[in-house]
Amino acid sequence: MSLSPAYLKQREEWKQEGLEEGRQEGRQYEQRLMVESLLAVRFGNLDEELSAIISQLMELSLTERTQVLVNLSREELLARFKVD
Repeated sequence: MSLSPAYLKQREEWKQEGLEEGRQEGRQYEQRLMVESLLAVRFGNLDEELSAIISQLMELSLTERTQVLVNLSREELLARFKVD
């Protein structure tokens, strides 16, 4: 049985799209781990309050996220990203 060239091309495109999605998810996971690590190092532990704001921190640009994590106190972080 021979597969058509069009199908083989489409299959290769799907494969490449899947690889790129995997890479993107991997980068997001690594960035999340970095945020968690920075919070734990700065504030001694990663408690429920800090854990609750991680998703919001991840929505910021990398530059803004870094500035917020480095410059704001724990109280300022929690106030800025208050979780209801």
